[in-house]
Amino acid sequence: MDKLKGTMETLNTMQLTADMAGLDIQSKMLLRSKEVLAIILQGTIAEYKGYSRKEIMGFIEADSLATTREISPGRTNTQVTGDNAEFIHLNEKVSCFDMAFRAANPQLSTEKVQISLHIDVEPQKTYRPGYPVEKRGMYYLARRLSAQLSLATDSTDYSHLEKCYSIWICRDDIPAKEHYSISVYEMANTKNTGIRSVAKENYDLLTLIVIKLGSIVYDGRRGDEGYELLRFLNTVMYPHKENFMKTVSEYIDFSDNEELWKEATHMDGLGQCIVDELRELLWDEVKAEVLATVTDEVTAKVTDEVTAKVTDEVTAKVTDEVTAKVTGEMIRTLILDYLEDQIPKERILLKLQKYFHLTKEESGIYYDRIVANGHLAC
Repeated sequence: MDKLKGTMETLNTMQLTADMAGLDIQSKMLLRSKEVLAIILQGTIAEYKGYSRKEIMGFIEADSLATTREISPGRTNTQVTGDNAEFIHLNEKVSCFDMAFRAANPQLSTEKVQISLHIDVEPQKTYRPGYPVEKRGMYYLARRLSAQLSLATDSTDYSHLEKCYSIWICRDDIPAKEHYSISVYEMANTKNTGIRSVAKENYDLLTLIVIKLGSIVYDGRRGDEGYELLRFLNTVMYPHKENFMKTVSEYIDFSDNEELWKEATHMDGLGQCIVDELRELLWDEVKAEVLATVTDEVTAKVTDEVTAKVTDEVTAKVTDEVTAKVTGEMIRTLILDYLEDQIPKERILLKLQKYFHLTKEESGIYYDRIVANGHLAC
């Protein structure tokens, strides 16, 4: 298989989405990774047929990547960096691309001149938002095309227009017969009377691709058209299953980052790391406290047999106390990390319930206690 070498940034993003409960900002972060985009583009862009994922990664213009870009008239070239940024043009509702970027068109580029493809990727939770996704996609394409030229004048050179792709990845609310399908809509020369058709690149400027998933379980078979892309998207677009990193590793190689790999594979890796470090720090402290109490009670009459018995009792007590302290310290550490990363309270509570088998009330008590000690919630 055409496997990519994974970067630390992409692996970190994989970790952030490991407990994803649905389509959210973390999934969009993941789809922004060049390795992930290369897999998507290989399975959708006609101009990249026959190219490896590594080559496609090289085509992507990294400095053109933007996760939120306004497409309202007159402002399409303005990159919006704030989630709450609002611009209004002639009272029209503001719309934004999820991920807009450019990538080289190898079929038209030369050593001296690069011709680009203008691409946007739109992950969607629902295929039925109350309007046809296909119409919205065509509207986005029209805006992407018009954004390439400044205000049209008599001297505007339309030969500079470059092809645009809009790729929509729809997750839920898809008719059963359309589950795991890929639809392509593009401009075509359908009829000519008395003349031959013109060169395709002169009119082939807009292509809409709608990918429909539809179920947590993908039962496609290797060799089916679109299998590799659909299997990968099924893995990353739904709440991650136990074999998440195993499946992803078939597409992206993270073997150079083995330690982080283990952490990303399952939360227990991080938890065990914290346990080992804290147990080492706390063991001597707690053991000293317990031994001081036991020594007062036992006196100098302790025989070897009694010493052995005491040791067993001490070990049991130390183990219980260390375990309690370690668990509390783990929870505290994770809460502080999540607060620093500005993860919302609701998600933090869900993580505590999942990893430590706490009730909603218990997780809330831990959270409030940390915040009350001077750490502000996000």
